[in-house]
Amino acid sequence: MRKLVVATKNLGKAREIAEMMADMPFEIVSLADYPDAPEVQESGATFTENAIIKATAYARFTGELVLADDSGLEVDALGGAPGVLSSRFAPTDSERNQRLLDLLHDVANDKRTARFRCVVAVAEPDGDTLTCEGSVEGLISREPKGENGFGYDPVFYVPELDKHFAELTPAQKNALSHRGRALEKAKAMLAAR
Repeated sequence: MRKLVVATKNLGKAREIAEMMADMPFEIVSLADYPDAPEVQESGATFTENAIIKATAYARFTGELVLADDSGLEVDALGGAPGVLSSRFAPTDSERNQRLLDLLHDVANDKRTARFRCVVAVAEPDGDTLTCEGSVEGLISREPKGENGFGYDPVFYVPELDKHFAELTPAQKNALSHRGRALEKAKAMLAAR
C-alpha cells in the first residue's frame, strides 16, 4: 500500500486528517514518522502558496506522496487577520484566542463575521501538485466555549448549529469544517488519478 504523508507535526491536525482520509487506499503517516524531516518555512503570502511550499518540500524529502494544508482564520473586522499568520498570532492556542477576543472587544456581534479557510496541496516527489480549498463561515464569540478541537475552535461560533466548533464531536466538526471540505475535494482528486 502506498504511503500518504500528512505534512504536519500538529498532533490534533494529524489525527483529524488521518480520520478523514481513513477510507482512502493509503497508509497514512505524518511527519512524526520522519524525525529528521527539516522545518519548512511557510514564506508564502497566501494559504495556497504555503500549502504548495510544504507539500513539494516534504514530497522531495520523503520520496512519498505528501498532503499538506495551510489553514487559518480570517476575521472581517480585522481586515482578514490573522489569516496566514493564524498559528503565529500568539504563542499558544489560549493566548491566540484571548488576543483575538481583546482585538474584537468593541466590535458589535453582527460585525464579528469570520471564516476558517483551508487549502490542501497534494504533491508527488517529482513536483506534480494539485490543490483544492474549503471554507466555513461563522462568528467570533465573546468568550470561549467547548472542550474539543484545537486552535480557534473555542471562539468560532456557527449560527446554524448554535454551537462553537469546540462543542462539536470530531465527526460533526470533520463533516462541516474547512479542512473537512478541502479534504473531501482532495479525496476526489486522488481517487480520479
